[in-house]
Amino acid sequence: MKNKYIPFILLIGSASWMSCSKSQKKNTAVPATPVVVQAAEKTDATYYDQFAGSVVALNSVELRAQVTGFITGIYFKEGEVVPKGKILYEIDRRLYEATYQQAQANLLSAQASYNRAQKDADRYTQLIQQDAVARQILDNAIATLETSRSQVAAAVAAVKSAKANLSYSIIKAPFTGRIGISQVKLGAQIAPGTTLLNTISSENPIAVDFVVDEGSITRFVKLQNKVVKQDSTFKVVLPDGTNYNKPGQISVIDRGVDNQTGTIKVRIKFPNPKNQLIDGMSCVLNVLNQASGNQVVIPYKAVVEQMGEYFVYMAKDTIAKQIKVKIGPKVANNVVVFQGVKEGDKIITEGLNRLRDGGHITLGAPKPAPQGQQTGK
Repeated sequence: MKNKYIPFILLIGSASWMSCSKSQKKNTAVPATPVVVQAAEKTDATYYDQFAGSVVALNSVELRAQVTGFITGIYFKEGEVVPKGKILYEIDRRLYEATYQQAQANLLSAQASYNRAQKDADRYTQLIQQDAVARQILDNAIATLETSRSQVAAAVAAVKSAKANLSYSIIKAPFTGRIGISQVKLGAQIAPGTTLLNTISSENPIAVDFVVDEGSITRFVKLQNKVVKQDSTFKVVLPDGTNYNKPGQISVIDRGVDNQTGTIKVRIKFPNPKNQLIDGMSCVLNVLNQASGNQVVIPYKAVVEQMGEYFVYMAKDTIAKQIKVKIGPKVANNVVVFQGVKEGDKIITEGLNRLRDGGHITLGAPKPAPQGQQTGK
């Protein structure tokens, strides 16, 4: 008798549990996420492509001696700008001066012998016409004259050689430029062609070398042919992060592509009146991007990266729609968008860490998380 009420009790309990479960689900529904949106804008966006560059002097030479000897004079201050033709080093000249003087004396002797032989040849020529001497004597005189002529030529060459060696004992600046720290001191013995004395390089103008892939050759050829007086196409960022304020212009594009790397070297020439660019310095070269101009930009903080791809959340009425985008370079706090976003699209900029694709949203600044509590991502 008691058991006939059990099914009825179970039915009521089951209905009551289902009612409570539905009520709980309704109460725990995900609320709309408060977000802030901003319309995508089209604006004049100027941005640059970055390349690793190296500063190089347009003129640079290693100073080496062409004769052997001891350094007897150093006539410059290390690190100064030396004018073209300034005497920099002197090598012991005594041996070369003596050799030069001896060569000059040998030349005088050879010329005297030649003059005597010339007179003998002239005299015997007249006598042979009078049949007063044998033909053999005239032939010998002519042979002696030719020998004397060759000796004079050899003596002239010896004088030139001795004079050149004497001049090589004085090393002068081949062009105006800054000279470095001397690699030799007074009294040092040097060998011709092997001992490095110093290095001198020009400073103004100066150049920046960098490499580009072969697919960019046409772009830089066009830039090379672009004639401008003042241009911001090329900008240099110095190692300390400051911008160099002088414009550059393409000086030369290398003759060929490196078949190992598929790259080609490009040289940009810059004025350098204050010596801010130093030979051998590393720098960053910014080259104006061809796509600069009227582009769609959005706040950079609105971009979400996932597995190397980029997305934004777009507000579609009360729904957040995740959109894949192709972005370009940053411009201040914004970023250029090439694909995926049009001008006027409402992009969510705040509240991203609570969003999911297709989630409900409501306009309004997200409430800050309580202290000690982290918002979920």
